[in-house]
Amino acid sequence: MSAALVAGLLAGYGVAVPVGAVGAYLVSLTARSSLRTGACAALGVATADGLYALLAAVGGTGLAPLLEPVAGPLRLASALVLLALAARTAATALRSRRTTATLAAEAPPGPLRAYLTLLGITLLNPLTVLYFAALVLGSGSRDGAISGPLARAVFTAAAFAASASWQLLLASCGALLGRALTGPRGRLLTALGSAALVGWLAVRLLIGAA
Repeated sequence: MSAALVAGLLAGYGVAVPVGAVGAYLVSLTARSSLRTGACAALGVATADGLYALLAAVGGTGLAPLLEPVAGPLRLASALVLLALAARTAATALRSRRTTATLAAEAPPGPLRAYLTLLGITLLNPLTVLYFAALVLGSGSRDGAISGPLARAVFTAAAFAASASWQLLLASCGALLGRALTGPRGRLLTALGSAALVGWLAVRLLIGAA
């Protein structure tokens, strides 16, 4: 079981640590709302990673042929959703600026909505399950480390825990950023900078999906 635990932790951190558009949006969302909302959003990302880890551990080689035909469209959909979120963030910031209101006056997404939003965005990325499947097939399954129901459960739980710990760290950074930039100007600049970054990363996804 220790081999499955280590494999799951390494897999979870391996897929979570590279900060892309989803990570950038998570940080900015927490900065504009609250740590509770950010933590729920972080758990949404980790839930998707855990589900994909479970699919990879159970499905193995059968997953790649099924996902390959839809990998491009799903990646395109993910990029479009992120672009829409970036545009909404920028529009909200500018509207608040014009009406001399702070960003805090805008109703932030609730914890449940934040969880479901980040869960949905992360599930749109089929490369995650392909990543887990490659690890399971390339290392764990070869020496029997991830064979059997209990080992698969340990691998999945460890991958979820690793992803959750990293995403919660990002959310905590967002909360600290939000407290540091409490004024209207600081929150405006933070929101616009975040929208620009998420938009740029989403465009990169679009280029890769083309």
